[in-house]
Amino acid sequence: MSFGERPLLIGISARIYTPGTAGINVSGIWTKNLHYLEQSVAHWVLSGHAMAVMIPAVTKDSIVTRSDLDLDDYADTLDGLMLQGGNDVAPETYGEMPLHPEWAGDRVRDRYEIDLFNAFVAAGKPVIGICRGCQLINVALGGTLFQDIPTQVTQAISHRDADLYERALHDVTLIQGTKLSQMYPGVKQAKINSIHHQAVKDLGRDLVVEALGVPDGIVEAIRWRGASYVFGMQWHPEFLALKSLDTTQLDGSPILQDFLANARTARDA
Repeated sequence: MSFGERPLLIGISARIYTPGTAGINVSGIWTKNLHYLEQSVAHWVLSGHAMAVMIPAVTKDSIVTRSDLDLDDYADTLDGLMLQGGNDVAPETYGEMPLHPEWAGDRVRDRYEIDLFNAFVAAGKPVIGICRGCQLINVALGGTLFQDIPTQVTQAISHRDADLYERALHDVTLIQGTKLSQMYPGVKQAKINSIHHQAVKDLGRDLVVEALGVPDGIVEAIRWRGASYVFGMQWHPEFLALKSLDTTQLDGSPILQDFLANARTARDA
């Protein structure tokens, strides 16, 4: 960033906690709706010399209503949108019913993030999705998801380990000739962390696959072929940015820098 230039303002969708979540003490702050931003996501944005701005959602208990908001104002003011991880995307959002109660997801967050996605795309501002964010992009463009990889994809490897969490790794193939592969010259296969049990099933409109899990072929990265930058990945590059893990992991820095470069171009256009 040159002297006197305004830093990029990157909006990050809020994660949502609703009172009544199992295992959480019901006293004090846990009796309130919480909209929050994971520190690791904010730090990943900050590592690119951009400013992280959380965009709060509006729930049924909010003191403002959806009609009070103009999401175009966010898209006009901010330079890009990052959809962070979190709860499952609700199956109803892509026309299905939950196959199991715990896969019901968060329809409130789905609706708000899809509206945000549409506002930023309409404004020509870049959008990037991490894990749930990747799935949300696919659904926002008319795609569907596997509600549960272990029970719906018979040949699938494990994509989530509660004990290992971000230290659970598996191989990924970068589809040659795609934008993602061009960002990693000479790299055909690498390791990524994996913390999800849902994944892309049917691709949304004008999306292309840029990475596949090895050996099960689960979609790990998608990119939109439309007029503006839209990219989603199933892994969490923000965790790798904070500490040294397996050196064979795919470095997320090129992805962040590419996203921010597109944000800068959109801002300066």
